Amino acid sequence: MMVESTMQNLPHESIVGRVHSIQSMGTLDGPGVRFVIFAQGCPLRCKCCHNPDTWDMEGGKLYTPEALVTRILRFREYFGEDGGVTVSGGEPLLQAEFVTSLFKLCHREGVHTCLDTSGCILTPAVKTLLAHTDRVLLDMKYTTEFDYRAYVGCGIAAPMAFLDHLEAEGIPTTLRQVIIPTVNDTEEQVTELRRIAEAHKNVDKVELLPFRKICQVKYDSLGMEFPFGRIPEPTKEQMLRLEQVAGMRH
Repeated sequence: MMVESTMQNLPHESIVGRVHSIQSMGTLDGPGVRFVIFAQGCPLRCKCCHNPDTWDMEGGKLYTPEALVTRILRFREYFGEDGGVTVSGGEPLLQAEFVTSLFKLCHREGVHTCLDTSGCILTPAVKTLLAHTDRVLLDMKYTTEFDYRAYVGCGIAAPMAFLDHLEAEGIPTTLRQVIIPTVNDTEEQVTELRRIAEAHKNVDKVELLPFRKICQVKYDSLGMEFPFGRIPEPTKEQMLRLEQVAGMRH
């Protein structure tokens, strides 16, 4: 497989990462305008997943950090004071060393770094990555052990330990949750999410995202069943009510 790189005579041991896709002008993946890199590979099997095509650990395109930074800098003028780079997924924590190398290069260029993650992995390599991360978007999928086991494939202890580490390191964090009718759309569940946020002083924002089914075409093309395909999307009124419970302002 070809490796995209703008560097000639790279050392043989130069790190590479697997990238599913790139969005050059994202506005929903962190503060400001973001250059968003979607990493390939995910260990979870969330029943609401919008990107089943990112699961394959061997898929995607190979990039060097240098190649990505070269592309990132072409859009620098659009970042403004708040924008920068976000690495999402898939699950970027699976490629912690690669993302660390990328974020180090971004910081050399004065580019803000953001990590969008499930928080399901906390290894020494991940802790090193977080030391070079300016903000984390933590996808707190549910607030109970039962729901995590039933709909994600891991326990709630993993993202909670991840969040505790973020607080200990003082890393600014946005808690995000997809609101899925009949699954986690109760006021009690959102109240618990708010409690978790308020118990961690590094959390300065909570975002509730409406469940959408535009990913159905991906499941169809892959010959897979979308587990939540029969669940309705939340109404605008439902979202506004739960956002008030979460303490979000409009």
